[in-house]
Amino acid sequence: MSNRKLRMGMIGGGKDAFIGAIHRIAANMDGQIELVCGALSMHPEIAQESGRLLFLPEDRIYNTYDEMFKAEAQKPADERMDFVTIVTPNFAHFAPAMQALENGFNVVIEKPITFTLEEAKQLKAKVEETGLMLLLTHTYAGYPMVKQAREIIKSGALGKVRKIYVEYLQGWLSRLSEREGNAQASWRTDPSKSGKAGAMGDIGTHAAHLAEYISGQKIDELNASLNIVVDGRMLDDDGAVLLRFDGGATGTLIASQVAAGEENALSIRVFGENGGLEWEQMEPNTLTIKWFDKPAETLRAGSGYTDRLAGAATSNCRTPGGHPEGYLEAFGNLYRNFAIALSAKIEGREVPEWVDFPSVDDGIRGMAFINNVVASNGSNEKWTKYTI
Repeated sequence: MSNRKLRMGMIGGGKDAFIGAIHRIAANMDGQIELVCGALSMHPEIAQESGRLLFLPEDRIYNTYDEMFKAEAQKPADERMDFVTIVTPNFAHFAPAMQALENGFNVVIEKPITFTLEEAKQLKAKVEETGLMLLLTHTYAGYPMVKQAREIIKSGALGKVRKIYVEYLQGWLSRLSEREGNAQASWRTDPSKSGKAGAMGDIGTHAAHLAEYISGQKIDELNASLNIVVDGRMLDDDGAVLLRFDGGATGTLIASQVAAGEENALSIRVFGENGGLEWEQMEPNTLTIKWFDKPAETLRAGSGYTDRLAGAATSNCRTPGGHPEGYLEAFGNLYRNFAIALSAKIEGREVPEWVDFPSVDDGIRGMAFINNVVASNGSNEKWTKYTI
């Protein structure tokens, strides 16, 4: 147990911002973290109003992150923030993250980690130089039954993994919403703010991370086809990728934001020599295991048969059986695991074996995924060696 709460600052995520509120709820879920300061908008009036709505002290509501880092760094060690959460659009990730590390602050950051792969590599170098910690919020790694799936594959129960199928389908960009006043659509479909990929950068990176996290194998080669389905859009809103993994598995990844009617249909199927498993984000408590030579099994989060679930799964369950372990809980698990690790580091304690969270290395692989997918899509060769 830690002897105090961790102190958190926030950049972006002010009034009416979507993801900032999600982060604050998640960080607050276990009572281990408190928000103490913020530079919550690039617009000073919104930054100030947002800080007041969150009851931050007047002298810790900052108009810029530069102002916040300078002021917080000068505060006594028992007052200054321990880490900063960055929830700005992609193009505004790198500069505040680098400045945070340079000023001695740990970092939590939205994915994709930066605007370019080179920036991600620079962040990793700075993390290693400073010895500070970085959490990348690949939310789906926080679900208990995702962790259970990972442990089953690590145990060897399925045998050698042969096939991996992962898809993430959304429908919210089925129309040209970026020209209809939708702020989220506006920046996510703008290459100057989002980067060189659209759907593949936004949700394809989630699918790729989930495939690697559960299977334990890394993408080694890929063959990508990207599409712009909605006329007038500047970035891909749909695509498919053939995958070859370093452990010998092959598979496919599909990411689309023009699957009209779909919400957040992320799903994964992994097949080994002895059977396969399946998990769907919109039915998160359930993990189905289909065996080659015996009846299928259904494992449920929060069940009474805890002896059948791995410690990594049970330690990340929060609710009794039948109560969904959803998006907020998974987000909360990332923050709690980060808080456990950071508090242990501050206090010189060991971190429990089951504690894990996505790091700067996952961020680099995500940026490499974007680069390689775009390169493959534009290549006559098509099959592209996964380079970092």
